[in-house]
Amino acid sequence: MYEYAETNWIRRMVRVTAALRPISWFYARTLHHIDRVVYRLTRGRSTFSSFVAGVPVAMLTTTGAKSRQPRTLPVLGIPHDDRLVVIASNYGRYRNPGWYHNLLAHPRASIVFEGETRAVLAHELSGGERERWYERGIEIYPGWKQYRERAAHRRIPVIELRPAER
Repeated sequence: MYEYAETNWIRRMVRVTAALRPISWFYARTLHHIDRVVYRLTRGRSTFSSFVAGVPVAMLTTTGAKSRQPRTLPVLGIPHDDRLVVIASNYGRYRNPGWYHNLLAHPRASIVFEGETRAVLAHELSGGERERWYERGIEIYPGWKQYRERAAHRRIPVIELRPAER
């Protein structure tokens, strides 16, 4: 289980500062590229985000909503039993991230998490369940609180990735 309070002060500082506007602006444009490189260099054992901030990162492969081409990128996930919950905050930017639209169009996807590849089916959470998971996400990554404030014009989607039958 990933807990914010149980990690070292450096990782806590990285998590807090990542939500600051200039840093999240920079990360929104670069971090997924850096994560992919580190992921390849470590042969799938780590990403830059998981190493530096100690957050649970999964490599999510979706099918492009329009292109129908596979798209793989790192997402911060909240593990729960055999499921993973992801929050489509997009660093508090104006629009939802592309992977969210891909999952709406094609809910079948795959993830690599903790070295294991799994086929998943995406399901958007709503109501109290959505709120509960968003708050749980803030416990792991406090930046989601600032992202919610910045993106107050939209409801940030919370997606559950359940095991899919192949």
